[in-house]
Amino acid sequence: MEKKESENKTIRFPLPLIKEIEKVLEGTELTFSRFVIQACEYALDNMDTVSNEKEVSIK
Repeated sequence: MEKKESENKTIRFPLPLIKEIEKVLEGTELTFSRFVIQACEYALDNMDTVSNEKEVSIK
């Protein structure tokens, strides 16, 4: 697997969300970081943008 260039970011998650994500990840090979990256990629791919109002909403 080719290593991609990356940068560390600190993000604060609500504890209940962390627990829910970790529960879903149990028994999978996904890491918390990979899950967050996939969720962000999905959100970016599925966003509707309204250019005139400069508002962004997620489907």
